[in-house]
Amino acid sequence: MTETTQRIDPAGRSPELHHAVGMLQGLREDLVQDALAYRPLLPTALDGPVSRRLPERIRRRLLWTPHFVIAAAALLVFAVGYGATGFPPAALVPAVPVLLTLVRPVAAFWASLLTTSVYAVLAGGWGVWTPATFLAHVVVMTVVAARTRPRAAAWMWVVTGLYGLFAGTVLGGGGGDPTAQLLFAAALALLVVTVWHVRRAAREEVTAQRTATAQERSMRTQLEERTTIARELHDVVAHHMSVVAIQAEAAPYRVENPPPELEQAFVTIRENAVAALTELRRVLGVVRAEDYEAPDAPQPTLADLDGLLANVRDAGLEVDKTVTGAVRDLPQGVELSAYRIVQEALSNVLRHAPGATARVEVSYVLGGLGLRVVNGPPRGLVKASPGAGHGITGMRERVAMLGGELTADATEDGGYEVAAFVPVARDGAAA
Repeated sequence: MTETTQRIDPAGRSPELHHAVGMLQGLREDLVQDALAYRPLLPTALDGPVSRRLPERIRRRLLWTPHFVIAAAALLVFAVGYGATGFPPAALVPAVPVLLTLVRPVAAFWASLLTTSVYAVLAGGWGVWTPATFLAHVVVMTVVAARTRPRAAAWMWVVTGLYGLFAGTVLGGGGGDPTAQLLFAAALALLVVTVWHVRRAAREEVTAQRTATAQERSMRTQLEERTTIARELHDVVAHHMSVVAIQAEAAPYRVENPPPELEQAFVTIRENAVAALTELRRVLGVVRAEDYEAPDAPQPTLADLDGLLANVRDAGLEVDKTVTGAVRDLPQGVELSAYRIVQEALSNVLRHAPGATARVEVSYVLGGLGLRVVNGPPRGLVKASPGAGHGITGMRERVAMLGGELTADATEDGGYEVAAFVPVARDGAAA
């Protein structure tokens, strides 16, 4: 058993009546509401491939091409009406709605329907469509459809058919009723206009999409550039600022009975360094992008690790380096990322585990490069800095960019371990 449900209109109307009311509402919006609105025809846009190559003097005249065409159509209607009646005022009647399309297009359609009867009276007969009104109404419907939208064209065609049926039945006339021929000619003209509307809408949509795509590409490029700056700012400046802060805090303990002025100077240095790090992290959080892919740049390599280790040893960190496997040249991106990972890991040891010892292991294996930086628990009197930076995130992004894996977690003895593997093909290229 199938159960069907029917939507009930709040006013108690049937679906058929509701649909009919909706259609009449569309007729009202297109042909009744603001029918007398003043909408002058603007100059045409000369942005085509041919018009752009024309001289400026000719282009200024082509701006008013639609106005000239409508005026020529009105003159043609006047000539047809004058040839049939020989009476200029009567010939002017069907030509006026054609000219009216230049300023009030919807009103011109209703005026064109009205002038069929007026012209018939002035011409001495009661026919529904004469040659002049036939031509005038087709021109009016075409211009109005071009200046409005396709739905209005459909309504004009329906209203014209109903008017022709009513006028042919009530008013009558000899020589047959050309309403069917009029509807056929109008249908062809309105079909052409509708296709033109559809093509223009599609062209505008494509242009809008291209503009949006170009803007999105530009914004993405800016984000990538900002993230590159943020990454290098964090990897380079934050590392050296951390070393300055640690050295400033450890310096008073290396001097026996330091004077109070010296202690205060070192405290000020450390406070300024920590403040700079905090501000640097805040700026980094603003400009960092989540989906950024860092470019490979000619920066430090694994051959510069000894200088990095000497730098951190001067800051008071005891660190050892172990290299296993056959040392070989790796892609520049792998070398840079490996150096930055070790640099960031050691910076984290200085900040978050002061007094701890660290060990750096570099393993050259057949399938790639392995890195391991492990430190013990913090020792001594120096306070650890809070972990509010983006160091681990930056290391993960660098390894993920090269198709590798990275793990970072605490060890059982209270220390911390960072381990990474970057695959490298046998020919030396990053996998």
